[in-house]
Amino acid sequence: MNVVMLSPGYPAEMAYFTRALAGTGARVIGVGDQPTHALPEAARSSLAHYEHVNLADEGAVLDALRGLSRHASLDQVECLWEPYMILAARIRETFGLPGMTVEQTVPFRDKETMKRTLDAAGIRTPWHVSARSVAEVWAAAEKVGYPLIVKPIAGAGSADTYRVDSDSQLTDVLPLLRHVAEVSVEEFVDGEEFTFDTICAGGQILFEHVLWYRPRPLQMRMHEWVSPVSISLRDLSVPQLAGGRRMGHAVLAALGFRSGFTHMEWYLKADGEAVFGEIGARPPGARVVDVMNVATDGDTYAGWAQAVVHGSMQPLERRYNSGAIFKRARGEGRITHSEGLDALLARYGEHVALLDLLPVGAPRRDWRSTVTGDGMVVVRHPELQQVIEMTEAFAGDFQLYAS
Repeated sequence: MNVVMLSPGYPAEMAYFTRALAGTGARVIGVGDQPTHALPEAARSSLAHYEHVNLADEGAVLDALRGLSRHASLDQVECLWEPYMILAARIRETFGLPGMTVEQTVPFRDKETMKRTLDAAGIRTPWHVSARSVAEVWAAAEKVGYPLIVKPIAGAGSADTYRVDSDSQLTDVLPLLRHVAEVSVEEFVDGEEFTFDTICAGGQILFEHVLWYRPRPLQMRMHEWVSPVSISLRDLSVPQLAGGRRMGHAVLAALGFRSGFTHMEWYLKADGEAVFGEIGARPPGARVVDVMNVATDGDTYAGWAQAVVHGSMQPLERRYNSGAIFKRARGEGRITHSEGLDALLARYGEHVALLDLLPVGAPRRDWRSTVTGDGMVVVRHPELQQVIEMTEAFAGDFQLYAS
């Protein structure tokens, strides 16, 4: 089987999905806009062929694949990077390949279409209105009421997402969104925020995962001093998660999702109500797949590849609660030193599964443009309270510095 993988080396984790595809026995044909020499080794060594083409030029991509199809069959197309999922669907339609069509893909990319589809299925979404102009945003704000959220219709994660509590704040936010063609103005849902992530094949969920954000992603983006924490939960049978899991199953059914990775975010209000946030037909970012692997002692990259190629996967057992703590250096410039790490490793070292920090001398990253910041620590333990304690300790008592 020849599988076309769009953007096989970018973002960085795509290389591991590419390698996993090759591991199933498939011949992987990469199509991307990175030069061959710039591909990560994990991707480059896994490709049977690579087409270097501008992915933003749909016509050029289709022409390249038409030429390739004269010499080799094209059996399947995979894309896990959100900006090019419509392109992947267009390729499937052009070459008559199985998988999601453009019509099926749009609700995963257009947040307003997404929510309207789920509204029709009776799923609780935030009250929402789309807007293409300043005047429409003001009209939507009057309809939705404060507090509200303004975010791009086709965005990913919490980029360009703002909480607005008043007319004066909306006046300040609007200039920041001039580059966004269309936004969703929606109800701010006050509650804890979780994910519902799956690997599916043939319409069946083969692996299910829930991540707990501490604090909510919007707060992570608003405050530089925050060390974002996310916890992969071991026990999904607890009553607090029941509503979100039921909603997740209903969302996949309403959107007709069949095979691949999905990443849904949802809210749990204080009164127990579960409210849908958004969903992507892709894996979660911010190295959550690595956190899944730590929690299961397994390989979810391989699980996804097995699911999309063979329709089944090796079972993955949730053995641990696993928490990721992302650190943001204080100061500007290059990393100079850290404080508190040695004491924490002496206390919790046996439970630290991953330590990946920028070295001294490395330039500090822009905290606004990356969730992972200047490095991460991953801890794990069978007991949730132990992971909560460790993540709070690494978030509060360990600090990186730059100057």
